[in-house]
Amino acid sequence: MSIEQDVNLKPFNSFGLSTFAKRLVRIRSEADVRRVLDHPDLGLSPKFILGGGSNIVLTRDIDDVVLKLEVLGMRLVEARHDAWIVEAGAGEAWHALVAWTLEQGYPGLENLALIPGTVGASPVQNIGAYGVELKDRFDSLDAVDLVTGRTVTLTASQCRFGYRDSVFKQGGFAGLAGKSIITRVRFRLPRPWQPALEYLELQRKMVETGITAPDARQIFDWVCAVRRAKLPDPAVIGNAGSFFKNPVVTEEQCRDIIGRDPGIVHYPMPDGTIKLAAGWLIDACGWKGKSIGGAGVYEKQALVLVNRGNASGAEVVTLARAIQESVYGRFGIRLEPEPVVV
Repeated sequence: MSIEQDVNLKPFNSFGLSTFAKRLVRIRSEADVRRVLDHPDLGLSPKFILGGGSNIVLTRDIDDVVLKLEVLGMRLVEARHDAWIVEAGAGEAWHALVAWTLEQGYPGLENLALIPGTVGASPVQNIGAYGVELKDRFDSLDAVDLVTGRTVTLTASQCRFGYRDSVFKQGGFAGLAGKSIITRVRFRLPRPWQPALEYLELQRKMVETGITAPDARQIFDWVCAVRRAKLPDPAVIGNAGSFFKNPVVTEEQCRDIIGRDPGIVHYPMPDGTIKLAAGWLIDACGWKGKSIGGAGVYEKQALVLVNRGNASGAEVVTLARAIQESVYGRFGIRLEPEPVVV
């Protein structure tokens, strides 16, 4: 186990924000976690878990011991009559896993293509896109308790998945935020495969192409094309993907907003609530393309905040708060950020 000192975290967060870690340890196995816990100095120090850095906004240097998650490996665990069970190391790139499952003939994750970040972050955030959420394809995961060093296996119910939420983002006595580190995740990909095509942009692709019964690879290609058309590549311009959650309101609240803004983009939910498009709300307030310092709102998608090259974490937070106040002032809706501000 090697301990790296004074490491610039700019390459390790998708926003490309330059902050420093006092100490960084690369975690490539459960044994590495236990070595950290048994270390006379590191074991007693607070820990900061870092995966692909795609869901954080760094506003300061990190004095905690940074555990850089790099557990690799992808494999088929079991081919059941009703599902393929696939396992991946938490340090694997998420999109690489999606592509690998399709190459191996295990469809089911194609709607989640091109989401930035690592496999280990996927259950933390309960990632979702184009009509599918991580919880819909989740089987179980392994995590190491950062106090005892024991490896535990958690099921979906134990992960307490919510909209862009899980037990790993929840603090308090019952939450696991900062208390454990995910090392491996298993996915249940149903057999026979059924396409998820309810999302409007996928339906448009079917009309455009004339393909009414796409296979998983076709859906994968469509999702990649749609995301590349409207979302910036973090390797080119720093960002954390969608910065705000789509707010959920009551039917009455939605009717009130429609009365003032008939064009608002909204989606009825099975429970009778209405999901509003946060990007539309931000765009309606005139934020698309605007900047505060080096932080800006992406010209093609108002839901995405970007680093125009020299942004600080403080500038990203200032921009986000200004957007929140603007949307609340016009619509009476408080937008909730997706990334964790550190």
